[in-house]
Amino acid sequence: MNFDLSDEQKMLGEQARNLLTERSTPDRLRELIDAGAEWDESLWREIAELGFLGAAIPEEHGGLGMTQLDLGVISEEMGRANVALPFFSSIVLAADAIALAGSEAQKAAWLPRLASGEAIGTFAYAEGAAGWDDHAVQARWQDGRISGVKTPVADGGIATVAVVLVKKDGKRALALVDLGGAGVGRTRLASFDQLRAHYSLSFDGAAAELLDAAPAETVIAKLFDRAAVQAAFEAVGGTDACLVMARDYAMERQIFGRQLASYQAIKHRLADIAVLLELARSNAYFGAWAAGESDDDLPAAAASARLTANGAFEKGARENLQVHGGIGYTWEANCHFYYRRERTLAASLGGRDLWADRLIAHLPGTQVQAA
Repeated sequence: MNFDLSDEQKMLGEQARNLLTERSTPDRLRELIDAGAEWDESLWREIAELGFLGAAIPEEHGGLGMTQLDLGVISEEMGRANVALPFFSSIVLAADAIALAGSEAQKAAWLPRLASGEAIGTFAYAEGAAGWDDHAVQARWQDGRISGVKTPVADGGIATVAVVLVKKDGKRALALVDLGGAGVGRTRLASFDQLRAHYSLSFDGAAAELLDAAPAETVIAKLFDRAAVQAAFEAVGGTDACLVMARDYAMERQIFGRQLASYQAIKHRLADIAVLLELARSNAYFGAWAAGESDDDLPAAAASARLTANGAFEKGARENLQVHGGIGYTWEANCHFYYRRERTLAASLGGRDLWADRLIAHLPGTQVQAA
């Protein structure tokens, strides 16, 4: 199996990198934070015009019909630039949920709008500290309406539509909710990452359509697995950015008349990050292949990608702070942008234990019940 990118994918990555690193600078991120903005609206319009939002959305619904690996190339650059955009919420989760489980009418109504950036989606699955397994879901769908509270919901304040994980007749299902309708309440939460606003969404008899998933459990698992792969790509991009940042600082910083990078302890720290980064990248590539080609391989591949990428990003973000020393912990330094994002990304989609259990459950010959 060839894990190298094609020439077209390399060009896609270069185009995304050039735009995002130019637009999503540390100064721009601080400007957004100071203004209390929840996202970079102008950059959102730009990437929509370039077709990034519709990359993996089917052509018949306004997208480009590209592969999960193509989408991963974009996700990696989103992580590298640490963009303040609802890309993961709207495209990786909401749009993919509709594409996987929606009826033709639902796809026609929402996918073109999500691909163009006219609509913003989010995926409301969490209910407090609980995960996304069967016992954690308390929100209910009945007779075309849902009731319950979902928290935290990333980008819940700017989203126009939400895919909500609910219970119907005692089983999990996915419901589509227009957030502009009656019976929907939004409360902003304090977020560790100031560039990613999270909300508590309350539903009090809000009108909702069930997504036409059959069987729903299979679609839900596939959705989370594909999202885990894209989150892995984002973590790979973030890890690479941390490694480059730490390396560049070590090359220019002088300690007792010597270049910081000349010390073996620093070299070994950076080498450790590089090794973890390559492991995470290879697992992300395999996960993207499985997401498009092999449903049987996807659960284990997605869990491997999720675990290794999160581990690499955690190592990279923490060591980047350490290499910078005391200045790395200041607001003026740029390390905190990636550390905050790493912590937030690690907590999304369920924690390390959930994905470790999922990996073990799907290893060949394992008899453990899958989550």
